[in-house]
Amino acid sequence: MKTPDNRAILKILVVSFSLVLLGACSKDDKSINLFTVDQDIELGQQMKQEIASKPDEYPLLDRSQYAAAYQHIERIRNNILASGKLKYKDRFAWEVFIIKNDTVLNAFACPGGYLYFYTGIIKFLDNEAQLAGVMAHEMAHADRRHSTDQLTKVYGIQILLGIILGNNPSQLEQLVAGLAGGLSSLAFSRQHEYEADEYAVRYLYATDYHAPALGDFFIKMGNAPRPPAFLSTHPDPGNRVEAINKVWQSLGGKNGELFQSRYQDFKSTLP
Repeated sequence: MKTPDNRAILKILVVSFSLVLLGACSKDDKSINLFTVDQDIELGQQMKQEIASKPDEYPLLDRSQYAAAYQHIERIRNNILASGKLKYKDRFAWEVFIIKNDTVLNAFACPGGYLYFYTGIIKFLDNEAQLAGVMAHEMAHADRRHSTDQLTKVYGIQILLGIILGNNPSQLEQLVAGLAGGLSSLAFSRQHEYEADEYAVRYLYATDYHAPALGDFFIKMGNAPRPPAFLSTHPDPGNRVEAINKVWQSLGGKNGELFQSRYQDFKSTLP
């Protein structure tokens, strides 16, 4: 018996997923995600490999050489995971990486919980609670599966499946570049951004961090001499701060800690 090739498999999957898509559209046209959770993980692993294969574009800090820096940032991640609020806490990788580039004020999350933070944004922020807010926001994007939800809507089934099957490396490269730069057709919708803000506050509220510190991040970013380009494609910072504070107040308005001195210790471990 002849073994079917990838094209034949792809055609079968396209037809099957088209039927699923039609059913999904009739029930909820706001969120259509044809990826399984396992495929989130697989795509995230491919993106991780893509980033690691381009050290000139994504100069990752070596974990052994900068062990202290990774201990700091992994402590923040562990505090957020300990909130007990993440659906895929025990299923996603939640690996954290630091990219050495002081000129980039950005952080991003790949599907499956692969988290990347530029040294630029770490050095730009004032306290650990602000970075925890940014991290919680990125973790919410991964945990709420926003990347693959947006992939389904933007790229369509055939391209989507081609990426999963490893048939479209250039598309994968574009996806990673888009996430890293914050500017791409994969840019999250306003609904996704507001949802990630909300869940970030909920995650942090269950920790010792000051939960609305994420709002301070948006204020600081908006006042930067050269605000990141991606802010122009995101919801208005002022509206986001207001929404963040509303969530915080609805949870009880508890004041948490900023951990400023500990954050300065973290910064001192960076190159």
